[in-house]
Amino acid sequence: MSLPRVLSIAGSDSGGGAGIQADLKTITVLGGFGMTVITALTAQNTTGVQGIFPVDPGFIGMQFDSVFTDMGADAAKTGMLATPEVIRLVAEKIRQYRIQKLVVDPVMAAKGGDPLIQEDARETMVSELIPLATVITPNRFEAEMISGINIESIRDMERAAEEIVRRGARAVIVKNGQRDDESVDVLHDGSGIRHFVSPWYDTRNTHGSGCTYSAALATALAAGEELVSAVDIAKKYIAEAIKYSMNLGTGLGPTRHLPPGYKTGQFSGD
Repeated sequence: MSLPRVLSIAGSDSGGGAGIQADLKTITVLGGFGMTVITALTAQNTTGVQGIFPVDPGFIGMQFDSVFTDMGADAAKTGMLATPEVIRLVAEKIRQYRIQKLVVDPVMAAKGGDPLIQEDARETMVSELIPLATVITPNRFEAEMISGINIESIRDMERAAEEIVRRGARAVIVKNGQRDDESVDVLHDGSGIRHFVSPWYDTRNTHGSGCTYSAALATALAAGEELVSAVDIAKKYIAEAIKYSMNLGTGLGPTRHLPPGYKTGQFSGD
């Protein structure tokens, strides 16, 4: 069995907990082969981002061409896309190379709700990129931005998911809902609502969890899993990565991409 080929289209995290680095670790642990289109370089650690160096759009396009004219990909995922120009270019390349399995992690807001991209970039992502996605994976603050619905409950997450699908997404997972001691993600797959539940782990060390989740989902899709099964795999994996997250550095530590006892190579044929 050949390895599932997964392309990560995202920014680099020098601290290793998020972005391209988190994606490659996740894809490898789950038995896939990871490739990259790097959209920005960041100087960051557990305390925050100290600097961002954008990659020229022409070179972003060259990375796409290098991968798809030689190796190809079974699925792709997007992460940090900071400007409308980059978002439009990525959407153009996804159409050009007919990427059928696409996970869009709409990096618009931090877990605390602080915006990460400008309004014009958010609008471009909603109009240009989200309609191309197999599934999008917003946290609840990003889901609020896309849907216009204030989220205070699991029912609000469902309503936001319904609205996002109505606005053109094929499927959406609204993440990070809390119900008592449970973590609840809400999937709308275009036909109905499903809940995916794991224990709620009270830790601040969740840096890179969104990247890790979406990379796990893309790897499962690349291996041929149907959407519901892929979400279940990704949810269980990220729960373990958060359960065993690391108190590394002086800020918000990263998740553990190889949790203790985790069976690696799920899709490698091993």
